[in-house]
Amino acid sequence: MTTTSSTGAAVKGRSLWDDARDRLLANRAAVASMIVLAAITLISILGPMLSPHPFDKVYRDYVKVPASFEAYPRADEVEPAFRSLLKRARVTIDDYVREGDSVIANISSGREIDPRTVRYVDRGDMFKNAVIENFSEDKKSAVLRADINFVHFYFGTDANGRDMMTRTFIAGRVSLTIGLLATVVAITIGVIYGATSGYLGGRVDQMMMRVVDILYSLPFIFFVIMLVVFFGRNFVLMFIAVGAVEWLDMARIVRGQTLTIKRQEYVQAAEAMGISDGGILKRHVIPNTLGPVVVYMTLLVPKVILLESFLSFLGLGVQEPMTSWGVLISEGARNMQGASWMLIFPSIFLTSTLFALNFIGDGLRDALDPKDR
Repeated sequence: MTTTSSTGAAVKGRSLWDDARDRLLANRAAVASMIVLAAITLISILGPMLSPHPFDKVYRDYVKVPASFEAYPRADEVEPAFRSLLKRARVTIDDYVREGDSVIANISSGREIDPRTVRYVDRGDMFKNAVIENFSEDKKSAVLRADINFVHFYFGTDANGRDMMTRTFIAGRVSLTIGLLATVVAITIGVIYGATSGYLGGRVDQMMMRVVDILYSLPFIFFVIMLVVFFGRNFVLMFIAVGAVEWLDMARIVRGQTLTIKRQEYVQAAEAMGISDGGILKRHVIPNTLGPVVVYMTLLVPKVILLESFLSFLGLGVQEPMTSWGVLISEGARNMQGASWMLIFPSIFLTSTLFALNFIGDGLRDALDPKDR
């Protein structure tokens, strides 16, 4: 909208969306939460690409090791691990020395030493590039060299020896994707259905709400099992369908708001001007229900994430080797006494995400409140 100033120059007006954006940006808690949520999302997307450990790689020598900035193996772990590996190879260590990041050992055996003995060393997670050289004439003694394979586990490892940092990042991808997909589907269906029912009213409203009541009466787990039968174990398709079930609450909320909004003067004026029902819903009713919608959205995302954790526990959700924050927290709770880091790090990411969504929802509610316009 434009107006003309006293000098005759055209002055561009501000829309309601511009005012809402300015109010949202003035809310420090909401802005900080958007930054936190964007950082968590970015870490979840790029973290697994930058991590040196695949999310599904098992380190058998590093099961439930604590989180540490120091590289593994520790100095006091190198020699015992090296001797244990060569004991399995049935050779004797006559002399052992460590030079920097390598170990050198004079080995001997009652029979000829097989050059393939190095496989016993390379199979472990602590050493690499093992070679046997300087064989004696009878090949019953030689020199074995190996490099120490230093690795970092900044979040520790889980009960299967997998890097918790990479798995936490991958879990963020899964949880955020599930929450976003299910929420978008639920809100889209719920807003359109609820606004249409409330605005049309009468028998149409009664019939549409009876459909919602019937769907409420059906067991949710029945829908889940049915969706698994139709969509298989594809968690993306399954949670899109789960979102198609979670729209019932949204429909009731929007219907209640619509019953109030349609009695407002600006809606009655639009009807008197001959604007179609679809136009009134699009331009007047639905935009004025966005406050409750965004608040419910911030509640629905964590609800879907927790629902995913429940379904994964039943074997109907995310399957190994993929994981999610809910699954990691469930595993961490079972190992809380001996490996608290398995619970702490996924919980930090999940809690931060939930707090950020709540603050963003509060900021959007205040920014979109018609009373503040």
